Amino acid sequence: MWAVNREQASGRNLGEVIRSFGLLGVTAFGGPTAHLGYFREEFVTRRNWLSERSYADIVAIAQFLPGPASSQVGMALGYHRAGWAGMFAAWVMFTLPSAAILTAFGLIMSTSAVDGGQGWIRGLLAAAVAVVLHAVAGMARGMANTRITATVAVIAGLVVLAVPSPLTHVAVILAASAAGVLLLRGKGPGDGDGGGLDQIRPVSSRAAVVSLVLFFTLLAGLWLGAATLGGGLLDRASAYFQTGALVFGGGHVVLPLLEQQTVVTGWVTQSQFLAGYSAAQAVPGPLFTFASFLGGVDGGVGGAVLATVAIFAPSALLMTAGLHFWGRWRRSPVLRAAFTAVNAAVVGLLGAALWDPVLTHGVTGTATLAIAALCWLGLAKWQLPPWSIALFAALAGWILL
Repeated sequence: MWAVNREQASGRNLGEVIRSFGLLGVTAFGGPTAHLGYFREEFVTRRNWLSERSYADIVAIAQFLPGPASSQVGMALGYHRAGWAGMFAAWVMFTLPSAAILTAFGLIMSTSAVDGGQGWIRGLLAAAVAVVLHAVAGMARGMANTRITATVAVIAGLVVLAVPSPLTHVAVILAASAAGVLLLRGKGPGDGDGGGLDQIRPVSSRAAVVSLVLFFTLLAGLWLGAATLGGGLLDRASAYFQTGALVFGGGHVVLPLLEQQTVVTGWVTQSQFLAGYSAAQAVPGPLFTFASFLGGVDGGVGGAVLATVAIFAPSALLMTAGLHFWGRWRRSPVLRAAFTAVNAAVVGLLGAALWDPVLTHGVTGTATLAIAALCWLGLAKWQLPPWSIALFAALAGWILL
């Protein structure tokens, strides 16, 4: 009887995960910061799945790991409530709506007579200027607000502009982490104790080790396979997996590395890339589903599925390991210093992307400048939802351009 009750409870918990994240997947607009607020309200305040302290620790883990922070927090919450099935269900339900919408948009872009010169697309490109400018300004206030971190950000941005390459981005992140250890160790806030994770469903050491082995095996194996064997499948799997594994800060920070991986390689055009990025602001869920759009343009439905799975897989593997090892990591001054500098560097990477390709392609005259300025005003000062900004920009571009 106890086993039956336990199985029934597990089934109920999984159903709760599916229903809760299914609703969030179609209503959670506003980007990763807003998503974390939705999660807190739904799972800490309303459903009481876990304490405020435990939730804060999960958020801290996600902030220290590469990948989309809100998706990683969602995976951890799903795991806490319903185990491995809950982790998978939380990711699918939160990701599927935006991935499906952006895949459909990508298919339209690739199969119809849509080109970057059409007015509504040029309006979306102008909106992208406002979105990225707003993101850079907000991130700089929190992540590049001291002399050292601001210097790291500026140098990082200048380097990637001077030497545009996916390898440059990786080198900048590694160099920033080393600089952080040398310059910032001991200058961060205190860590406190690690009691928050006591309430979270534990992850075994075996699962953590297996996750790390899989992560590094896939990261190295896909890169080696793409470099030696080549072929469209391996090249794309490696590119999207690398992006998910190496982008710190989540959200808009994915833009510069994906641009290097997809536009420079010729998989999508610059206009398609920026139009899709702007359209991604108009859908709920994680911004990393921008990869679904790129995969759809490049390879149809199969390409979209490959891009979506590959870019999110590192997050699941790293969060699994993070839930196990965080109690040790969070007290390490070396790692805190390294990640502080890495966060500053990603501000510089996004700032470089703001200049090229976003600004150089988005503002081409007075009309596009006006659209970009009004979009920024709506985002930054009127706090309008991003989807309304994208719709306004497309309509204004259709009328004016």
